[in-house]
Amino acid sequence: MHPARIALPITTIFCYNSKTMEKEILSRLKVWQGDITTLEVDAIVNAANKTLLGGGGVDGAIHRAAGPELLAECKTLGGCDTGQAKITRGYRLPAKFVIHTVGPVYSRSNPGVAKLLAGCYTNSLKLAKDQGLASVAFPAVSCGVYGYPMKEACRIALDTVCDFLETDRTIEQVIFALFSADAVRVYEGYLSVLA
Repeated sequence: MHPARIALPITTIFCYNSKTMEKEILSRLKVWQGDITTLEVDAIVNAANKTLLGGGGVDGAIHRAAGPELLAECKTLGGCDTGQAKITRGYRLPAKFVIHTVGPVYSRSNPGVAKLLAGCYTNSLKLAKDQGLASVAFPAVSCGVYGYPMKEACRIALDTVCDFLETDRTIEQVIFALFSADAVRVYEGYLSVLA
């Protein structure tokens, strides 16, 4: 399938608003393939579990790279609800901060998961804005063991971030740091649809 012709579901709770996205907003977005823990940005976003005490996937990688200081600070936060976000220092990471967000476990029978996933992006960006951060990197939240289909999650992520950036000038760059070439193709394909 040509990357610019991604078949996107129209039955989910969020439908892309048909207005043309401003080129200025799209110029602030970047898709990158690699290890999010290596990015020198103001904040990286951690796809965490509710305890914020580390786990598998990107969560475990961030905790390992940041060192035990991150876990010590996370223990003081009292966990985090699904769709919400909390912020810590980056410690041994090149990033100054880690924004921890808890994505939903995907369920086709629960239309509320789309709203929760959008909340992960909105609430993470609100924390970044409140801290005066200019650059933020996101993984594909909920697309690992939580089972969210990449195409649906991509559309929610990009639409939510673009909507936020329409009214915010604090955040100069949002990077989608993706692990696989397939995920990169999905994100680049949807960005080309928005352009």
